[in-house]
Amino acid sequence: MTSLIRVLIADDHPIVRQGLRTFLDVQEDLTVVGEAADGAEAVALAASLAPDVLLLDLKMPVLDGLGALTQLSGLDVRVIVLTSMSDRADVAPAMRAGAAGFLYKDVDPAALVQAIRAVHGGQVLLAPEAADAMLTGPAHAEAGAVLTEREREVLRLIAAGRSNREIARELVVAEKTVKTHVSNVLMKLGVQDRTQAALYAVRHGLA
Repeated sequence: MTSLIRVLIADDHPIVRQGLRTFLDVQEDLTVVGEAADGAEAVALAASLAPDVLLLDLKMPVLDGLGALTQLSGLDVRVIVLTSMSDRADVAPAMRAGAAGFLYKDVDPAALVQAIRAVHGGQVLLAPEAADAMLTGPAHAEAGAVLTEREREVLRLIAAGRSNREIARELVVAEKTVKTHVSNVLMKLGVQDRTQAALYAVRHGLA
């Protein structure tokens, strides 16, 4: 039997927490290990309960979601921001602060479950609207067209959360070669790091 994915819920609305818990607890491979009503409590519970995935609202008292993300950086937990549509401007700051996913509260419950599994498995995942907010402008679309076939393969594996060593093993090439490909991908896409490259891949259906 596969081990359960341990989920922590952080939201200041009790009814939201209850709804999420009720739905997630009926999934065979998920278990809700705790609930937090503010960002500070989320950080404390993440440290004590060691969840695999944290569902984090951005607008919370005491410590907001972005503040919590910053404090969670040293912990081995994958964070999915689950917030309202009005928080579009927060997508980029949240991803830079270490979030592995960004979804809105109107997400289909089944899609949320799939997102938890995907992020737990190492993927970076965004709602289409969040990806739009993160990556806009024609320059990005044009950049995708100049990638070679091998660079597209490398980009897809980056988006799947693979390390350079894992990519080298999968493509049967030297790790040094992968580093060159990654550098070329970042340069051609005009992005700063692997996370932004992964976001690009999600945005343009290359992941």
